[in-house]
Amino acid sequence: MLGAEDALFLYYLLTSHGIRLWVCGGWGVDALLGIETRSHHDLDVLMLVDDVVRLRRLMARHRYALKDYWEENRWTQDGSGRRVATAFYLHDPHEREFDAHALRLDEAGGGTPCWDKEAGFRFTPADLSGEGFIAGRPVACISAGLQMASHSGYVIPAKQYGDIERLHEKFALAYPPEYQRLLEKRGEG
Repeated sequence: MLGAEDALFLYYLLTSHGIRLWVCGGWGVDALLGIETRSHHDLDVLMLVDDVVRLRRLMARHRYALKDYWEENRWTQDGSGRRVATAFYLHDPHEREFDAHALRLDEAGGGTPCWDKEAGFRFTPADLSGEGFIAGRPVACISAGLQMASHSGYVIPAKQYGDIERLHEKFALAYPPEYQRLLEKRGEG
């Protein structure tokens, strides 16, 4: 498990070295809610592609090694011309995981995912403007709207039902289509 102290340690370790991060995934939901609602096995982040090499080096100093690349990984070049992965996850000897997806920012503060250029998806500045708290400490995260939208396009695991419910309740966001269909099947929608 990757507890709040672990998540904060990694977040502040990296950001204190000038690596910009946006917390997403389960810790991202909990950060937006301001409370830890369930256990987490990883810390999911969006990051800048130009920081991948520095992040990997810094994480290696703290015994985080490459575990694997996500299926959507694409190899690209960072601003220095180095070949870097864009969707990967690291783990330490205690099996705590760190999941990273890299993007490029434009002049307006929007982002283009480097891992799936064919999808044509872009992060708006509002998508990257989320603010949350892990164990009372502030973290940058993706917005509640993007967090809810990211629960779409796949079969939603049961452990994420609570995430969706809590985002819906706190931020008055519509359910993703997959979850709405599930509620309708159960006679709740």
